[in-house]
Amino acid sequence: MKVTTILGSPRKNGNTAKVLGLLEKLLAQGHKVDRIDIADFQVRGCLGCGACKKITDQPGCVQDDEANALFERMLDSDILIYASPLYSWGFTSQMKAFIDRHFCLVTGYGGPDYQSLIAGKRLALLVTCDGPIENNADLIQVAFERIGDYVRCDLVGKYIIPFSSTPDALKDKAIEVARQMAKDIVGAC
Repeated sequence: MKVTTILGSPRKNGNTAKVLGLLEKLLAQGHKVDRIDIADFQVRGCLGCGACKKITDQPGCVQDDEANALFERMLDSDILIYASPLYSWGFTSQMKAFIDRHFCLVTGYGGPDYQSLIAGKRLALLVTCDGPIENNADLIQVAFERIGDYVRCDLVGKYIIPFSSTPDALKDKAIEVARQMAKDIVGAC
């Protein structure tokens, strides 16, 4: 099984990266893991031009940046794990731009020809936040569910680690969540 993790944090050694790293080590025991650090790539926001809707067998975005290459890596995976710290009740701007570009993965939305290039893949969400889940990390979960429905993927789970002030403060919470995610992801196979 191939797992692609997508780290949306601009901080390579932050809370989310720490938990994701623990998860990747667990998953690497028997599975291939490919990490995409969004901050390392040039991914512009969606133009809303609709040109991608004319191409149905590959990501058809006309922008000349690195998003289409990242989508190709995703197409080659069985499971996609999106990992982001919570910024203003949602994804980081880096992750949001990439998610907006998922528009090019879907054609025929709402009609009889509705299809997604990543349909049937399993999705998971990992979020760290410096506060509670309620009235804080609830909106990102709803947004992720809707994104998953839009691209026709199967949601494995949403994993939120509240009160994550620093990577050192995570300790047992990080290990516990990484283990549960690995168990759920491998069990979903």
